[in-house]
Amino acid sequence: MESKIILITGSTDGIGKIASIELTKMGHQVFVHGRNKVKVNTLIQEIETLTNHKIKGFAADFSNLDEVKKMADEINGTLEHIDVLINNAGVFYGNASKSTNGYDLRFTVNYLAPYILTNELIETIQKSKQPRIINLSSAAQTKLDYNKLEGKIALETNSAYAQSKLALTIWNTSLAKQYQNITSIAVNPGSLLKTKMALDAYGQFWSPAEKGSDLLIELALDEKHKHHNGDYFDNDSGRYTSAHPDAYNKNEIKKLIAFTNKILEKNEIYRTSL
Repeated sequence: MESKIILITGSTDGIGKIASIELTKMGHQVFVHGRNKVKVNTLIQEIETLTNHKIKGFAADFSNLDEVKKMADEINGTLEHIDVLINNAGVFYGNASKSTNGYDLRFTVNYLAPYILTNELIETIQKSKQPRIINLSSAAQTKLDYNKLEGKIALETNSAYAQSKLALTIWNTSLAKQYQNITSIAVNPGSLLKTKMALDAYGQFWSPAEKGSDLLIELALDEKHKHHNGDYFDNDSGRYTSAHPDAYNKNEIKKLIAFTNKILEKNEIYRTSL
């Protein structure tokens, strides 16, 4: 298999870390990401020791959208193209309920950050022969409450997480329609995998983390997935299926993108015509 350039966010733990290690072992050029340089450098040393391959990484705290934008600029200045972007970084609990920019923490890290990163990298991604974007959704998806997501009203943690994952899935539909030359797939990697996030949130797990990391690798590389642009893969059932109905509702898609543009323009971070 031809070596691919693969960028995985949230690579310092969980399924992102496992996927980064395995893809590097397979000979792909993997670029990792973590919240800070210490975490990234520690991960790079670990992967290089395990695989005997040199890798590189980028640092940005995804709760700070200005850092996301700066990281995107650094990536664009470093990579000629990106074959696969895996938007894996996510949060359930955090040290604060709101992000640096004042929005719900889950909504910021799980949706706004990958939205900005992807749109900033889109030209570099389109330089690939067969570009793919894998967006980490969840089985937990619930209808969006924009007043709460904007930070005007406090959100309960489970609801905030589920809303952020539906937002990501709705956006995946929009992304796929605009960029039909890119395969954009939303995925539930599996419920309650044995990761720090699941253990912190629920104190239990149903399946090993490898169930999720193996799927990420397959979605990134396997030819059978290249025609599933805009689709949703549910790893609990092991197949492509339907996400929340709002993910395909034209009015909900327009509403989310308009809301996203409004708050990002307000913060002078990013503007897109999506």
